[in-house]
Amino acid sequence: MDKSIRKKVSDSRTEQIQILMPEHINGFNRLFGGKLMEWIDVVAAVVARRHSGCNVTTASIDNLQFKAPAYVNSTIFLLGQITYVGNTSMEVRVDTFVEELNGTRRMINRAYLVLVALDKKDLPVPVPGIILETEEEKTEWEAARKRCELRKQRRREEF
Repeated sequence: MDKSIRKKVSDSRTEQIQILMPEHINGFNRLFGGKLMEWIDVVAAVVARRHSGCNVTTASIDNLQFKAPAYVNSTIFLLGQITYVGNTSMEVRVDTFVEELNGTRRMINRAYLVLVALDKKDLPVPVPGIILETEEEKTEWEAARKRCELRKQRRREEF
């Protein structure tokens, strides 16, 4: 893809809503972390597909922070957005909240995932550039650049 083609962060922003059911709960009567990871991965994939216009695969989840629990009958709100693009890869942040009946949201998880765009032969393909419109998007881009460098360093050091 021609890097002169760029998309806004808002073009691929994705939301997902779940209501926690008993089958989503672990032995401690809280949201099972593996189920939340599945939902996060799906939201990140949709964001990356919308941005790249391609099928994608998850390359890494390098930051997944469980901040608070959620319980049966909670409304779970997931919000995903592009934070950084490389040549064929994209970093996506997914924030997860418990949404109260009055509409207030309490963050329970934040995750950063790296996904790679794939062509029809499942080979990596270049992705569009990104247009940063807000200060938050610019700040997130700078932080994502640092995370990208840390990932590269960990790969070099096989850490």
